[in-house]
Amino acid sequence: MQQITILINCADQKGIIAAVTDFILKVEGNITYIDQHVDREQDVFFMRLECELTNKNSNVTNIKHAFEQTIATDFGMKWEIHTMEQKPKMALFVSKYDHCLFDILGRYSAGELNVEIPLIISNHEDLRPIAERFKIPFFCIPFTKENKEEGERQQIELLQKHEINFVVLARYMQIITPNLISLYENKIINIHHSFLPAFPGAKPYHSAFKRGVKIIGATSHYVTAALDEGPIIEQDIARVSHINSVEDFIMKGRDLERIVLARAIKLHAERKTMVYGNKTVVFY
Repeated sequence: MQQITILINCADQKGIIAAVTDFILKVEGNITYIDQHVDREQDVFFMRLECELTNKNSNVTNIKHAFEQTIATDFGMKWEIHTMEQKPKMALFVSKYDHCLFDILGRYSAGELNVEIPLIISNHEDLRPIAERFKIPFFCIPFTKENKEEGERQQIELLQKHEINFVVLARYMQIITPNLISLYENKIINIHHSFLPAFPGAKPYHSAFKRGVKIIGATSHYVTAALDEGPIIEQDIARVSHINSVEDFIMKGRDLERIVLARAIKLHAERKTMVYGNKTVVFY
C-alpha cells in the first residue's frame, strides 16, 4: 500500500479542505493525518496531509498531474506530493567539532532518521576516521579566501553527483556561498548557540558565563544569505546558574546542539516544515 504526503500553501479561501479531502476520496485514498494553519496577518493557508492509497494500482505520477490540473490550479496553490518510501538524501558538512556528527550518525545507524547519507564533506581531515567508522564516503575540500570559487565548485559537483536533496551543517565553520544557497534554498540546515547576536565571536559560552546568564540555548534554522537569520526550525534551552563553570556551559550547550539539530533534521526529512517568508510552519 502506497503512502503519500501532501504539502500545500496558498491564499486563504473557502472550500480548500473540502476540495482536497474530496480529491483524496476520488483517487481512493484514506487520510491518516491532516493538519492546517492560517496565518491571519498574511492571509495564507497551510496544510499537511498523509494518506494511504488503497488501490494497489494507483499511479502517483498520474495523481500529481490530476492534482495540478484541478485543485492546485483552482486555488493557486504551491504544493508538493511525496511518497513515504522516498528517503531524502542528506549531505553532512563538518569541520573539526565532532559532537553533532557522532550524534547524527548514531541516530542514523539506529534507524531514527528517515534519510540516506551518501557523503560527508569537510574543510579539514580531522573527522575522516568517524566517517570511516560509519562507512560513509568522506571528502575533504579545503576552503579559504584564496580557493573559495574552486571549493564551491567541488562542493556543488559532489552534491549534484550524489543527487543530494538537503544539506546539514553539523558545526561546519565556514560561511556557505551564495551560489550554494541559491541551489538549495530552504534546504540547508544549520545549528548554532542561541546567544547570537548578543554573544558573537569564537567563545560565546565564555562571554555568557562572564555575564552570568541564567539560560543557554541552541537554534536550528535554514541558511540564507543573511548570516544566522534564516527561518527557524527548532530551538531549546537549558537553565544554568552561578554554580556552573564555563565547562558546564559548554557541555550543556553541546548537548542542546545535538538534540536541536537532530529534531530539525527529523522534521525536515519527514516533510513537516514549510517556509513562508522568513518563518516556518512546523507540523509536529
